[in-house]
Amino acid sequence: MSRLTYPLEPVPPFRLDLAVWVLRRRPENAIDRWDGRCYRRALALEGGPVEVAVTKTGPPEAPRLRVAVEGERAGPGTRPAVTAALERLLGLRIDLSEFERFASRDARLGPLAQRFRGMKPPRFPTVFECVVNAIACQQVTLTLGVRLVGRLAEAYGLAMSGGDAPVHAFPQPEELARSKPEELRTLGFSRQKARALIELSSAIAGGHLNLEALASESDGAALDRLSRVRGVGRWTGEYVLLRGLGRLHVFPGDDVGARNNLLRWLGLTGPLNYDGVRRAVTPWSAYGGLVYFHLLLDRLVEAGYVKSKRRATPALKEAGTNDDGNPLEASIREACSR
Repeated sequence: MSRLTYPLEPVPPFRLDLAVWVLRRRPENAIDRWDGRCYRRALALEGGPVEVAVTKTGPPEAPRLRVAVEGERAGPGTRPAVTAALERLLGLRIDLSEFERFASRDARLGPLAQRFRGMKPPRFPTVFECVVNAIACQQVTLTLGVRLVGRLAEAYGLAMSGGDAPVHAFPQPEELARSKPEELRTLGFSRQKARALIELSSAIAGGHLNLEALASESDGAALDRLSRVRGVGRWTGEYVLLRGLGRLHVFPGDDVGARNNLLRWLGLTGPLNYDGVRRAVTPWSAYGGLVYFHLLLDRLVEAGYVKSKRRATPALKEAGTNDDGNPLEASIREACSR
């Protein structure tokens, strides 16, 4: 195994714990791992898989990250790819100063933004990974959806050996394209989801679909292209705009959990439909996605997962995710202990 360590300096303010939890969503997430101090993830790079460990020193106003990379071909050549992935995963280069100024003038949003100051909005490292996550989470609880994605990684993702058990990177399209519907069924995916994932992976692996090209499309054009993909409806499309393409004004209006979080925050009796959500977030429409992430953190605090001055409740109530109707170990421990 080769090892590379180097520093990174996020745009301040930055809190690693908040960024990681908005990315993870649930403690059952086996791909994005967090022990309270160190964030870890296996990445599938062109030269082979690597294990990445990230720790933070310094206060939120002067953050500094220590990145440790291990793998058979880990070295200076892997640094650009690892850095690019971390910048997306943890929002390291995003400057939220305009949002902070806006929130400071808003009596309702201000306290929420101040409470979670240092959170950076995450993105999946690829749009493909985002779409797969969205499909997995359709019509099930978020906890189950996250577990399904973990099973997918364990079955098809490149593995890094070491420690008590290997860790797995998220599967590449080529790996999932070779899977069989019955194999995905044994992991817990419905027949419709299995078919959607295999078709999606095959189209990308065959060069017939380029999801990364959506970055240059308008919201409407991107949603239109996504709607042609099997298993992608309005919720999945808006989820991809936010978590895959970084469109921070998008609040996925069909997300049941997010609707409930919004109702609680606004003190409404509900229920809200899609149009009701859009009307409710109108005062913050330029930052709808940031409101979405902050409300997710607020819920995670109540579950006791995220540290906060606010008293946490012992359990997190489950909710359906959407209504589309289609959704080295030893050395890494050493790096995380420093």
